[in-house]
This record gives sequence, C-alpha cells and structure tokens, in this order.
Amino acid sequence: MKWSLSELSQKGAKPLHIDTMVDVTASIKERNKDILAISPAHVHGLFSMDSLGLLGYLEVTVSVTVPSTRSLKPVKIPLKFNTSEYYISHYESNMERFDDNDVVIILDNDVIDLGQIVEDNILLHIPMKILTEDEKQHAADLRGSDWNLSEEDSQRNDGDGVDPRMAKLKDFFKTDK
Repeated sequence: MKWSLSELSQKGAKPLHIDTMVDVTASIKERNKDILAISPAHVHGLFSMDSLGLLGYLEVTVSVTVPSTRSLKPVKIPLKFNTSEYYISHYESNMERFDDNDVVIILDNDVIDLGQIVEDNILLHIPMKILTEDEKQHAADLRGSDWNLSEEDSQRNDGDGVDPRMAKLKDFFKTDK
C-alpha cells in the first residue's frame, strides 16, 4: 500500500485508519539473509496530518524465524511493537520544529510505502541475542575449568570482587593519615 503525501494532506484533519496484513517476505529476506521465515505482518494504526507533518502511529504483530546466536538452530520469535514516526517531504528543510525524541523520516519521492515502513521496523526490532528454549534452560551448565558463561555482568565472585590482575592497585589511592 502506497500513498503520496499530497493525497494524505488533502484528507485534512481526518486520519487514515489502517488494519491490514502486509507480506514483506521476499524483500526482507533480500535485505537480511539471516531471516529464515516470516509471517505476514498484521498492521493496525493510523496516519494523521498535524502541524509538524504526517504522523504515522502503527502497531505491528509478526512472527520471524531466525537462527539461534549460539547454535544456529531455527528460533521462531513473536514480535509485537508500536512505532510512531513523522514523515516529511524532501523539500522541507526546517527540522528545528521537531523534538529530539521525534523520529522523522524524510521521503525521497514524497510517497509513503507501508511495506517499507513495516520492513524497516521489523529489522530494528529483531533482538541481537536469540536462544532456543533448550539453550535458555541450560545456560547455567556452560562452564569450563577457568571460565563460565555468564548472562549477567562478567564480574568475579572471588571474595572482595577484585580482579587478581588489579589486586596490587586496590590500595593505590589510599592515603596514610
């Protein structure tokens, strides 16, 4: 689904409501070769023109299958997220009207492509660390003779918590009074 900025601005204050399924399988697999499978995304939301530009508020629900970051076994991840972005023409140069927290997308050809918006946001929401259920349950079992895999901070629990390599420096800043 595509709309031009001028088409949406002619609607005036009346928002364009969206409740549709978007299939981005081919294009998203082309952009990210790690994606093994993806379901059609359910997109619910609206586009509304305000004083700053065209505001898009969308809720996306999709399932993505990607390899585990530990074993490369396929893991199906359900994603559900909201996105709120402003879309402006490439002819506009005044970005000072937006807050630092506003996400502003400058459209090259003044056309909004719902498929591209959904695809970009799915790629942003895929987690960096992906584990199978079995890997999550057995994470504590990964230990060696002088190492262990810690999901927390990598701090040692050797009594006072000082790294042995830095033990000589622990009294460096103490002053004798």
